[in-house]
Amino acid sequence: MPASKFKDRVAIVTGASTGIGASTAIQMAQNGVKTVINYYRSEDKAREVLKKIESSGGTAVLVQADVRDNGQVKNMVQKTIDKFGKIDILINNAGGLIKRVAIAETDDSLWDATMDLNLRSMFYCCRATIPHMIKNNYGRIVNISSLAADNGGGKLATIYATAKSGMYGFTKGLAKELGPNGITVNAISPGLIVTPFHTKAETGNLESMVPMIPVKRLGTADEVASLTLYLSSDDAGFVTGSIYRITGGQR
Repeated sequence: MPASKFKDRVAIVTGASTGIGASTAIQMAQNGVKTVINYYRSEDKAREVLKKIESSGGTAVLVQADVRDNGQVKNMVQKTIDKFGKIDILINNAGGLIKRVAIAETDDSLWDATMDLNLRSMFYCCRATIPHMIKNNYGRIVNISSLAADNGGGKLATIYATAKSGMYGFTKGLAKELGPNGITVNAISPGLIVTPFHTKAETGNLESMVPMIPVKRLGTADEVASLTLYLSSDDAGFVTGSIYRITGGQR
């Protein structure tokens, strides 16, 4: 995608130190987007992402923030405004499966932690960013959900699936709310992607799951990032409130 399509655009990518977030930040910056690489604890890996971007001539900055914390999210957004003057694109990628537990054995703290990581973080980031987008009558918001939202998730992952499916309703409702302001809101649901998340989260070897995927291979973070890039572009101006599944045909 030509860099001219993203001339002077500014993006925040949450959870951008590894996996889909890292690939998205790199592709954004390589296409001319001034990119904020958000990370929580993995500073070394985030710096590796920054190094790749800078070596290819892109522009990016690191911003540490726990996106489950409203104050830290506000600070991240303000740092972006101070540095680049605006925010055009928000990629809500931070999230994860904390622990596999049967519902009957799930305590309140695990439920709350899963919702905080996957839903509250998205809400905080959107709430802090939207006023800046409305000001410029332009914005692109992409929420990274999961195939678990469609199929209920893997073994003992009901809470995670619930949180990820909640992103669907939020995406569709927010798209209606913000459409008149020139802001689109979409979600992407990846299937089995080769990332540190899936390596840790799945109970078996990833390669052993290939037979259940119609295209007979695992997906890559770069493939998800490419779809994210399209939804963040001007070409996708008439696309909003949609859920894009990138699963190799898996359901």
